[in-house]
Amino acid sequence: MIDTLRTVPRKALTAGLAALLLAVPPAAQAEATLRHVRAAPSETAGGAWWGDAERGWFWYEDPRIEPQDKPEPRPAPPAARREPAKAPEIVELERLQKRLEDARKIAVMNPTEANVLRYLKLEGSVVRQASYFGDVAQRLGWAHPELNLSLEGRPVNARAIEVFERSQRSERAQSIAELARDHVVFFFFRGDCPYCHAYAPTLRAFEDQTGLKVVAVSLDGGTLPQFPRPRADNGISKTLQVTQVPATFIAQPFTGVITPVGFGVLSEGELMERVAVVTSPKSRAMVPETTKRISLQ
Repeated sequence: MIDTLRTVPRKALTAGLAALLLAVPPAAQAEATLRHVRAAPSETAGGAWWGDAERGWFWYEDPRIEPQDKPEPRPAPPAARREPAKAPEIVELERLQKRLEDARKIAVMNPTEANVLRYLKLEGSVVRQASYFGDVAQRLGWAHPELNLSLEGRPVNARAIEVFERSQRSERAQSIAELARDHVVFFFFRGDCPYCHAYAPTLRAFEDQTGLKVVAVSLDGGTLPQFPRPRADNGISKTLQVTQVPATFIAQPFTGVITPVGFGVLSEGELMERVAVVTSPKSRAMVPETTKRISLQ
């Protein structure tokens, strides 16, 4: 059969196929097309028209519009914060300050008689206003004792200072007498230090007056006339970071709490004041890093 087709001329084969197609009735052709369309795989809902026979061959449809994501609503910008209106006194003061500064700059850059005089007049008015403010504040301090800072701490009046110091000495002596029960003073020195020799008599008098024992510690093995048998340094000076002498510490041996009192030569009054201050609970809570806890046994 294949050999027979090969021997048929191409033109004759084409003519034969055309005749065969013309021989098929039109009704048969339509029925075959309809079967083909029905047999085609249908698309999802909303698909092409040719996938649904019931929608018709010539059905017109608008192009499908893909849904678009709605843009997220933008938050409304925060309302501008309105600054409270300035008091008229503040506005007037700012204007006066600007006038004074401008007048000063002009007078400096162009020191004519008129420019300098204008600046001095403005400055005088400002000084008078400040003086008036000071007078009002002073009179209010006289009338309200809670505003009078001279009533707190050390007074400024000579007679009041005398009474204050006498009261302070009595309170400190009582406080140090209580410390003498379980505290000692550590005195670090060197035998070749002239300041240590000058400070030693003060420490001996302080010990005799208050009963607070002074323990002298020699860093170089030397001695002092007031402390002929000092203790040798066993490394405690390194622990306490004693880099300068004379150095004074207050310690409580059974707890190991030790606090620096000062470095250098101190007077007896300074020594008494500092010992009372550094041993107060308020002072230790204020600067806890200055207090150390070591073994003093």
